[in-house]
This record gives sequence, structure tokens and C-alpha cells, in this order.
Amino acid sequence: MPELPEVEVVRAGLEPYLTGRRITRVRVLDERAVRRHAAGAADFTQRLTGLDLTRPARRGKYLWFPTTGGDAIVAHLGMSGQFRVGSPDDPPVRHTRILLDLDDGTQVRFVDQRLFGGLSFSPGGAELPDEIAHIALDPFDERFDVPGVARAMRARRSTLKRALLDQTLVSGIGNIYADEALWRARSHYDLPTPALSTRRARAVLRAAQQVMCEALACGGTSFDELYVQVNGDSGYFDRALAVYGRAGEPCPRCGTPIVRERFMNRSSYLCPRCQRPPRSDVPGAGKSNRGTDEATEG
Repeated sequence: MPELPEVEVVRAGLEPYLTGRRITRVRVLDERAVRRHAAGAADFTQRLTGLDLTRPARRGKYLWFPTTGGDAIVAHLGMSGQFRVGSPDDPPVRHTRILLDLDDGTQVRFVDQRLFGGLSFSPGGAELPDEIAHIALDPFDERFDVPGVARAMRARRSTLKRALLDQTLVSGIGNIYADEALWRARSHYDLPTPALSTRRARAVLRAAQQVMCEALACGGTSFDELYVQVNGDSGYFDRALAVYGRAGEPCPRCGTPIVRERFMNRSSYLCPRCQRPPRSDVPGAGKSNRGTDEATEG
């Protein structure tokens, strides 16, 4: 699933094409891509046609396209959602679900192989759509308060990685960048949050900021064709990943082989030497493998 750097790359890529443009035509090729728009595809098409767009915005993994009238188009990429920009005469792109034609001749295509993402219309949502209001600020937001989030994290009855994936606490961090941040901060994913020191909590959050800024500079992380930029290019931060997807390879810091451990319905990658598990006598230790965190990551 695209995380904060990948979604920000898409937002920035769309900005020069959408800002100041008018939508002249909308075609919904697959109604499942607008299932979050309760009034249906015909209403979605009618509401978007003729809208004047301003600068695209983002919080965490969500995008929205504000309009001059104060409304917004909300976009969630899900696991495989993409935006591709070009001309109506360009060759068809497989799995295209929605076409938006703009007044300068540009065509924006929403492409989604797995159909977990989609678009919807948000009345009055230009500043912050109601659908996104529950999402916490992300580490790229200038208002993001590291000490405040660290305090909130320590107050949770949870474990460290679960807290990083909790989009109501800090948004935009998913499995890849959580593992990378924890490695940089020499912290184990299963450390109970009440046992966190203030210093460690802040270090993990700052590590997340740092690794995602580096990923952004590389165009994000692409493991396959499911995430590409608006021009079809892939990100290349996967070359710089220290632990994620590196099971059996030497830790870049100490040389110990990286291990992959079960974490909920996915995996955690870590260095067993740099990131030692919490002692068994620490309250809450060893409980993060229960249940599911699908809702946690948003």
C-alpha cells in the first residue's frame, strides 16, 4: 500500500496539471471506483463536471482536490491506485477506472488494479473533507508536534509498531516506513508504549520523519507496477531500505542477518541484535501478534 512519501509524490506530480484547471468531462468506467460516493456514478459525474480546481492537498495517505467553490474531490489510492496524466489520444492504460478531461486538453486517469481505492465528492471539503477529519497530522505537516505525539504514544496501551500504524495518532506511516524507522531508532516493534521513554518515543518519530523525507527525494518505494508516479516512472527508494524485505541479508549497521517476524496479518523486518525484544517482565510485552491491525493502518 502506498504510504506518505508515495502519496506525496503523486500529489506533487498532479499539482501542475490540476491547479487552475476546469474539469470539462467525467467518465466513470467502473462504478466500483466511486462506491464511496453514496449517490452513485451519475451523480458523481454531474457534480464534478465544470468544477474549477485549486492546488491538490494531502493528509497522510489521503489526497483531495479542492475546488474554487469550496468543495473537494477525495481520492484514496488503496493498495494499487494510480493517477496517470496525458492526452486523450494516449494509448489505453489497463485497469483505468475513471477519466477526467481538463480544459487545456489534459486527461487525468485514475487507474486501480485491485479496486481498494476510489474517488468521491465532498461538499464543503476544500479545507479538510469530513471523510479525512479523523486522520491525524502526518510527519510532513508543519504543525506536526513530535513532543505532543510522543506523549500521546506513551499514554496508549499498545505496542510501538501498532502505535506508529495508528492513523488517528500519526498518519501516513505504513509497514515499510515503520520497520525502517524502528531500525534507525534501534527499537523493537513489540515494545509496550507505556514502557517507552520520552527520548525513545521522540527518536522513533524523528526517524520516521527522516526516512520518509529520504524516500520522497527518491520518488517513493516501488516494488512492482502497482505504485508509479503520474508519468509512469517508479520510485527507487527500495534500493536504500535497510531492513524491509531484506530477510537473511546483513544488517547495514552490525552485520547480523535481518529476520522477518510475524506481525498481525503481515510481517516485521528487523535486526535481532540492534533491535532487541522487550524483556518478558515488561508489562504488555509479546502481545502485538493478537488480532488484526487492518483498521489501524487506515
